[in-house]
Amino acid sequence: MPSGRTDFNAIKVFSTTLARDREAMGDVITKWLKDNSGIEIVDKEVTQSSDKEFHCLSVTLFYRSK
Repeated sequence: MPSGRTDFNAIKVFSTTLARDREAMGDVITKWLKDNSGIEIVDKEVTQSSDKEFHCLSVTLFYRSK
């Protein structure tokens, strides 16, 4: 649970291991937010992990309906 917050009722996870997709992730998230304007983001978590071959970036948005 993010930072002790409990005032959300849904999450959305954006995740990728491909470099070109990581570069475009901001645009993808922005489009999703515009398409879902009836929500309120209450918290977020950014996670990065990697092994010898892959680098994974995840952005998790915790939200509720307005």
